[in-house]
Amino acid sequence: MRRFRSFFSRSPKPLPVETTFKFPNPLPTWPPGDGFASGIVDLGGLQVCQVTSFNKIWCTLEGGPDDLGATFYEPSSIPDGFFMLSSYSQSNNKPLFGWVLVAKDVTSDESENSKILEKPLDYTLVWTSESKKNKLGDNGYIWLPTPPEGYRSVGHVVTTSSEKPSIDKVRCVRSDFTEETEIDSWIWGLDKEVDPDGLNLYGSKPAHRGPQAVGVPVGTFLVQNSGEAKLLDCLKHVQPNLSVMPNQDQIHALIKCYSPLVYFHPDEEYLPSSLCWFFENGALLYTKGEESNPCPVEHPHGSNLPQGGTNDGVHWLCQPDDESFKKGNLASAESYVNVKPMFGGTFTDIAFWVFYPFNGPARVKIGGLNISLGKIGQHEGDWEHVTLRISNFSGELRSVYLSTHAKGMWVSASELEYEKGNKPVVYSSLHGHALYPKPGCVLQGSGGIGIRNDTGKSSNVMDTGEKFVIISGDYLSIVEPPWLNYCREWGSRISYDFAAEVKKVQEKLPHKLRSTFESIVKNLPNEMLGEVGPTGPKMKVSWSGDERV
Repeated sequence: MRRFRSFFSRSPKPLPVETTFKFPNPLPTWPPGDGFASGIVDLGGLQVCQVTSFNKIWCTLEGGPDDLGATFYEPSSIPDGFFMLSSYSQSNNKPLFGWVLVAKDVTSDESENSKILEKPLDYTLVWTSESKKNKLGDNGYIWLPTPPEGYRSVGHVVTTSSEKPSIDKVRCVRSDFTEETEIDSWIWGLDKEVDPDGLNLYGSKPAHRGPQAVGVPVGTFLVQNSGEAKLLDCLKHVQPNLSVMPNQDQIHALIKCYSPLVYFHPDEEYLPSSLCWFFENGALLYTKGEESNPCPVEHPHGSNLPQGGTNDGVHWLCQPDDESFKKGNLASAESYVNVKPMFGGTFTDIAFWVFYPFNGPARVKIGGLNISLGKIGQHEGDWEHVTLRISNFSGELRSVYLSTHAKGMWVSASELEYEKGNKPVVYSSLHGHALYPKPGCVLQGSGGIGIRNDTGKSSNVMDTGEKFVIISGDYLSIVEPPWLNYCREWGSRISYDFAAEVKKVQEKLPHKLRSTFESIVKNLPNEMLGEVGPTGPKMKVSWSGDERV
C-alpha cells in the first residue's frame, strides 16, 4: 500500500505551478483588424473577458497527476462592470497557465428574468477536506451556486471557510446563454484511502465543438463525486459572428510568431515534400478498369484529380517504384494551412498539414529486443498535422494538438519547448511520422511490448511557417486547391499476407509473448497497417469538427 505524504505538507522543492508560464519572447503587436485580440468578445448582449491573473485560494499536495496535488484560484484584476463566474483549478505538475471568463451584461432590460446575469440564491457544499486523513493546515471547500429559475450555474466557488460565500461573489447565467458541456482532461483526484467518496476534478469543454458550434468554455472545472459528474453548463454565443476572428494579415503574423518546428529523427529516411514536387516527379492517378493507362497528375494543384464524392475505390494515387521518390524532398516541403473558428469564435485553430510520400515500416519493442515489422506499417502517402489553438481575446497560443496516427493529443503551451522565439518544437516519430512534444520513445502497447515511436533531434528540421499555403478558411474566402477536394486514397493498396508477416515476427519471440504481440498489431489502425493509402486532410473528422483525442 502506498504511503501518503501529509495531505497538506510542504513539498521539499518548489512545485511547477508556483511558476507562471511566460513565452520566451513578448507577444508582438498584431496587425490592425476588427475585434481580434481586443480583449472582449460580445456573445450577443453578454460581453466576456478572458482573465489570466489569479489570487491563490487553496492548495493540496496530494493526488492528481504525478501525485503533486492541485491549486485553486479565483480571477483577479476583473475589469469594471464584469463579474466572476467561477473559480479556477490546475494540477500542480505544470506551470500556472490558466484562464477563466468574466462577464458583463450590456443589455438595457432590467425586468425580472430578462437580465442575462443574476446572483445565486444560495450555495450547496459539494465537497470539503475536513474529514480527510493526514491533513494539516487550512481546509478547502467547493461550493455550487444555486441559480434562480431560468438561470444556470457555470462554475464552482472554492473557499477556505465553512461559511457559505457571499451571493455577490459570482453570477449565474440566463439559460438561453448556456450550452451543454462534457468532461475534459483530469485535474485532480484522491486515493480512496484518503477520500472514500472518490472525488475527481476535470476540465470542462462544450459538448458540441466545431467551426459551426456555439458553445464557449468558461475555463472552469467539473466535480465528480462518488463516480457521478455534475456537468455544469458553458456559455453560448447566441448571435454568432466572426468579427473577432483574425484577418489574413493577422493570420500571417500568428504563423510568423508560432509556426511549429518539426524535428525529424536522426535515422529518418522518409521525409516530407511539397505536393508540387510529388505531382511533377511521378505521382499517377489510377482508375478502376483502366489500370494499364494511369494518368499523370497535373501540377502544382492537381487540377485533373476527381472532385468530391466519396472514397469509392474507383480512383487512387500511385507512386513510381523508386526508393529515392519514397524519401521525399525536404527542401521543397511546405505546410498546408486550414484556419477555422472554435468555441463560438472565441478561439482560432490554425492547422498545419504536412505530406510525406511514404510511411516506413513499423518496429516493435519486446523487452530488450527491437524488431522490424517488415511490410507492416508501410504505405504510400502520409498526412500528419499540428494545430495551434489561439485565444481570440489576446492572440496568445494556448495549446497545441499533435496528430499521432489515428488520433492525437492536446498539449498545453506551457509544456512545450520553444526555439526561434515563440515557435513550439515538436518531434516526428521514426518512419511513422506521429508527432510528440518531447524526444524519446513512446510505446503503443503494454508490459514492455508495443510499437515503437522513436523521436529525436537531427539536422533535418522543418519550420512549418517558412513555406506555407493557406488552403482553407471559409470566412477568409480562400479558393481551395483541387487536390484538397480529392476524396480518394493518396497511395495504392498494398497487398501482402498479413498473417505471414505477423508469423515472421512471432517466430522470433518466446511463446508466452506471441498472442500478446498479435493482439497489439491487429488493433493498429488500417492506415498504419499499410493496407491502404490514407485519404486527404479534408476527409478527416477534425476538418469540420474538433480534433480527435
